[in-house]
Amino acid sequence: MIGTHEASRLRDAGLVWKPAPGDRFAIPDRDLDDDVFVLSNMTIEVHNLPEGQVIGFNGTTEWALDDVELEEALWLPREDQLRELLGGTLRALRRSDTGWNVDITLLGEERTFAAATVEQAYAAALVHLLAAAGL
Repeated sequence: MIGTHEASRLRDAGLVWKPAPGDRFAIPDRDLDDDVFVLSNMTIEVHNLPEGQVIGFNGTTEWALDDVELEEALWLPREDQLRELLGGTLRALRRSDTGWNVDITLLGEERTFAAATVEQAYAAALVHLLAAAGL
């Protein structure tokens, strides 16, 4: 799983979250930085309100966190989601002595991104793609 640092870089680069059940997220800057939440149809759901989308905590938390605006939540994409977002640019995932390398090709240019974990390598490659797209 990527951490909030990588997730923040992705969000700042322009990655848009379309919440779905099973998605993991954090709520930074509310003393909940280290807690990971998971969207579920039963306990934590996205509600569409006239003011925008909110994440509703359906009475499951003793500290009574009712709703959080979607913009306050930080999506923590899973490995499969990151891989899917890389789409056809992804060429290879290789193990290295220090972790993992992800190879992508964008407009004929090949690039390699190295990181300690697969998710971090995918995230670095995706930040590059988002920046190249100018989002």
